[in-house]
Amino acid sequence: MSALWITGDAEADRLLTEDPFALLLGMLLDQQIAMETAFEGPKKIRDRISGPLTAANLAGYDPEALVEVFRETPAVHRYPGSMAARVQALSAALVDDWDGDPAALWTRDDPDGKTLLKRLEGLPGFGAQKARIFVALLGKQYGVTPAGWRAAAGPYGEEGSHRSVADIVDAESLTQVRETKRAAKAAAKAKAGAGK
Repeated sequence: MSALWITGDAEADRLLTEDPFALLLGMLLDQQIAMETAFEGPKKIRDRISGPLTAANLAGYDPEALVEVFRETPAVHRYPGSMAARVQALSAALVDDWDGDPAALWTRDDPDGKTLLKRLEGLPGFGAQKARIFVALLGKQYGVTPAGWRAAAGPYGEEGSHRSVADIVDAESLTQVRETKRAAKAAAKAKAGAGK
């Protein structure tokens, strides 16, 4: 596995590369804000909380104090209250179901791609699309390639695609992913307008 390049911030990207929990948190935070901002979130949280960046620590963290961590400038997310609650729910699920070890999602009992996808979809804050993108991210950049992972990831698993964070390896690929997302939004908007 090579070092991830998602945020453009060397320290934030190193954390994502070295810490599966940070990577999972970044994916959770990746909604309604820029991808880079979402994936910088784990570093901001780590730097602001007392204690380590672990599922156990965040699951038991004082909820109001965590909201303040999210609000501090620059904010972790534009919706600090709801996203802090989602981080705590995800952390609690990891503690309760995976012994606090996010990597167990893809290592315990040697799951195939379909099983990994199902495990991710069972996490708080992870719907079908987010789970597929995370399977693609694990497979394309994290060295987690269980049998059938590309099929489980759907279009996000396609070789050479530029659809999601799974495809970002440098500034150029970030621009390509942004353009793909922009085109998809425009197409959806045009389709919605045509249906009126």
